[in-house]
Amino acid sequence: MINPMKEQTEIRKKLHAAALDAPKTSGVYLWKDETGQILYVGKAKSLKNRLASYFSSTRDLKTRILVSRAHSLDYITCDNEYEALLLENTLIKQH
Repeated sequence: MINPMKEQTEIRKKLHAAALDAPKTSGVYLWKDETGQILYVGKAKSLKNRLASYFSSTRDLKTRILVSRAHSLDYITCDNEYEALLLENTLIKQH
């Protein structure tokens, strides 16, 4: 039998590791649920710094719920913040 709490802990560890492995470049990130559905689209000046902040101890309720529902994390690097802003806008409109 699978322990849901243990499974959630493993998923969180995987997501945290992905956040720490992200580059320090500008980009857009996508939080996805277990079916691959996009939960949230965001942009960042530094992907690594922004994604790591989701795992800090001072998260608000919305952030805790987002991380608890996420099963995967993808990101797309961009050359600059402006490009990231345009891509984020496009992805939000698409999804």
